[in-house]
Amino acid sequence: MAQFQSLPGFREFYPDALARRNHVFRGWRRAAHAYGFSEYDAPVLEPLDLYRAKSGDEIEAQLFSFTDKGGREVALRPEMTPTVCRLVGEKANALKRPIKWFSIGEFYRYERMQKGRGRCFFQLNADIFGEPGIEAETELIALLVECLRGFGLGAEDFYVRLSDRNLWFYYLETLGLDEARIGGILGAVDRYEKLGDDAFKDYATQFGPLDDGLKAKVLAFLGIKTLASLEATLSDITTEKLQARLGDWRRLLANLADMGLADFVSVDLGVVRGLAYYTGFVFEAFDRKGDLRALAGGGRYDTLVGKLGYNEMPAVGFGMGDMTFALLLEQRGLLPAVGPATEVYVVIGGAAERSAAFADIAGLRSAGYRVDYPLKEIAFGKQFKAAAESGAKLALIYGGDELAKGVVKLRDLTDRSEHEVPRAAVVEAVRDYFTSGRSA
Repeated sequence: MAQFQSLPGFREFYPDALARRNHVFRGWRRAAHAYGFSEYDAPVLEPLDLYRAKSGDEIEAQLFSFTDKGGREVALRPEMTPTVCRLVGEKANALKRPIKWFSIGEFYRYERMQKGRGRCFFQLNADIFGEPGIEAETELIALLVECLRGFGLGAEDFYVRLSDRNLWFYYLETLGLDEARIGGILGAVDRYEKLGDDAFKDYATQFGPLDDGLKAKVLAFLGIKTLASLEATLSDITTEKLQARLGDWRRLLANLADMGLADFVSVDLGVVRGLAYYTGFVFEAFDRKGDLRALAGGGRYDTLVGKLGYNEMPAVGFGMGDMTFALLLEQRGLLPAVGPATEVYVVIGGAAERSAAFADIAGLRSAGYRVDYPLKEIAFGKQFKAAAESGAKLALIYGGDELAKGVVKLRDLTDRSEHEVPRAAVVEAVRDYFTSGRSA
């Protein structure tokens, strides 16, 4: 008989794995709520044109796309940004600004699998709409840091690389480049870390070889790693918009320093992010050891809402995937041990005892305790073995003698101590056990 396996790149979450995933989601939600973000959700299946409008026809190679039974071209969502722009654009007049939203959802991309990347993945997305100033970047970078720091990671574990496509654009303008050539240079900068000088091949193909002097200036600018170095490089360039942008840098870094986040943020003009819709500050989070892919990435995208057919609205956002993040937590020993599914195991003598036990089991479950019991009648010895295997800390014993006396016997499964309590006081006794520290 045929045995079926999951599709390549798609994951299954057995209970232990799901518990660890939920631990990550809880931490992300806790951070987002602390920062005043509201959670939303959206369809997993979208019109294919939504992604074409954002990225052009070339995006289709990365999509799980098909024609549905109604003849519509659709795709499983590869990211959330176009969707959230559509949601905000539709209701823009009714939404109080700034709009601070987050979501945790599953996404799908048909691409080559590698460490930290599958064909389906979960991602935290956080965005601020309606705020044109660096206050939005301040808030989102701070949230990104908290989403990592809240799990016990520190500045020795990760950092956020901060760059600026606008600053690049203004600087390259002063070097005499037009918009098309600037786009070619930024494409090369985005690939330079991986490809070295080969990153400039596409530029050379399109525009001819890059002048050595110009290339040297591009590489020097790409290598800037501090605000002081940036200020020194731009000190002789007095264009108004370039100096104003430098002022934005000073304010943003000062804001983050005032929040106590200076050790987490690094100036790094080697980051420009490949997606062309970014329009200003961009940032990526990496582990300090450099063993993993980017943990998170984002930036400002002020034109995308308008590009989808709505009124333009300033926007900043980031996404953080679960796969690389979980690898980092695992490397640092910060994934929690998965606790038992059961706290209380009920040992039952016979039919009459089972009837009495059911009422107390229902009461305990209503009170929030994780309670299990044998579904069929089995010997006491096997029940105690099942209780131990369940990981429960406490056993409740319903035998003939206990039933006759109107009591329940509580056995601490860690030290095997026992005592009896009236049946009417079972919930209170269990609550006392778990709040008194005896279950530790």
